[in-house]
Amino acid sequence: MTLVDVGIPAVRGARPTAAGRPEVPELVDRFGRVARDLRISITEKCSLRCTYCMPAEGLPAIPAEELLTAEEIARVVGIAVHLLGIHEVRFTGGEPLLRRDLEQIISGCREKAPDVPLSMTTNAVGLQHRAPGLAEAGLSRVNISLDSVDRAEFAQLTRRDRLPSVLAGIRAAHGAGLTPVKINAVLMPQTLAGAADLLGWCLEHGHELRFIEEMPLDADHEWARTNMVTAAQLLEVLSARFTLTEVGRSDPAAPAEQWLVDGGPQRVGIIASVTRSFCGDCDRTRLTADGMIRSCLFSDREFDLRTPMRNGADDAELAQLWRAAMWNKWAGHGIDAADFAPPERSMGAIGG
Repeated sequence: MTLVDVGIPAVRGARPTAAGRPEVPELVDRFGRVARDLRISITEKCSLRCTYCMPAEGLPAIPAEELLTAEEIARVVGIAVHLLGIHEVRFTGGEPLLRRDLEQIISGCREKAPDVPLSMTTNAVGLQHRAPGLAEAGLSRVNISLDSVDRAEFAQLTRRDRLPSVLAGIRAAHGAGLTPVKINAVLMPQTLAGAADLLGWCLEHGHELRFIEEMPLDADHEWARTNMVTAAQLLEVLSARFTLTEVGRSDPAAPAEQWLVDGGPQRVGIIASVTRSFCGDCDRTRLTADGMIRSCLFSDREFDLRTPMRNGADDAELAQLWRAAMWNKWAGHGIDAADFAPPERSMGAIGG
């Protein structure tokens, strides 16, 4: 079995070079960007099988001993916030709710970073049972993946008939104060006709909706630019039902462009990762569930943080390794380039 067979990039740097990097504590790169937003994947497992993310059989399991522990994740967050200038942390997967120690992870990170927003991206399956405990542990809010409020359409896209559980999880999140509840919907040809219904549902329930262009991050590598739904196509569909007024981005580094709906105050966001690339303003750094620093969603270059951490490296050494890894960040994903190749890891393995 090869590295590619298990979704692990063939390019894993032993140690990144920091030649030419300025002596500053923040996570700067060669293009002047500064990473302030940390995404931490905590598992490759998921309770759904969304076609744009997971293969039908799921991803190969990461051995338990290779996953970062709750204590290691908390330590990483402490380093990121206090030594590297991270302003926000989001936990992703796979599906974070499949970690039995999720509450312990959240509480440990909250102890290390009492003033930093801690959010989570989840499909909300089972969230109704854990939302109060997660809020008590210190989770600030949730982003919930929901591509359709049509039950049959949802089941076809996710390969699971779990829409009632997702809706119950959304209600529980709101009730537990994990707000604002943001809904993320990936644009797919089969859900475009129902996009206005999803927006109407979110407006009715007071949730913030963001549509996301499908990216070449599916495990089956079937994505094709010619088949994807673009932001322009979505705007045409939504405008047939709603009056949309463009207001741009609230923050240059924020991925979502926003539109007022019917004069506001409610808004809808569109993350046009493919057709309106925002790589030049990217402020993210990522850590995979097995402890690899990943500077770009689309780069297969990863740098091992877990091994030196377990071999006794102190916080300052780990911070310096992280700085060097981010110094080598790509200029952008290059989806439009003739030689573009999607990353070996799918979105479920990298972390959303």
